[in-house]
Amino acid sequence: MAEVPEPHTGWTFITNHARVLAAIADNPNVRIRDIAAHCRLTERAVQRIISDLERDGYLSHRRDGRTNTYFIEPDKVLRHPAEAGLAVASLLSLLVQDETERVRQPVARQRR
Repeated sequence: MAEVPEPHTGWTFITNHARVLAAIADNPNVRIRDIAAHCRLTERAVQRIISDLERDGYLSHRRDGRTNTYFIEPDKVLRHPAEAGLAVASLLSLLVQDETERVRQPVARQRR
């Protein structure tokens, strides 16, 4: 049985739905187990979030053997009225860095 991630306490700027979508954008073949570990969620919570995103047309998937490949609908508009007109691609551009940017950015030092 997989270990349940330690929950985060306090508030955050990004929703779990956005975190899961960003993890999928980063790797369309990512396993639910890996999304859960990355986002500090249970696998069941990730499954529910993926179902929500698929039901509302933000995400779809193709099954190939035991592997899912996810497809994000980049032009789909975000749901909240405050983000009216903002597409998923705009949100993901803030949350997902491409590999060249990751390599260039130095690791931040922790303050003492």
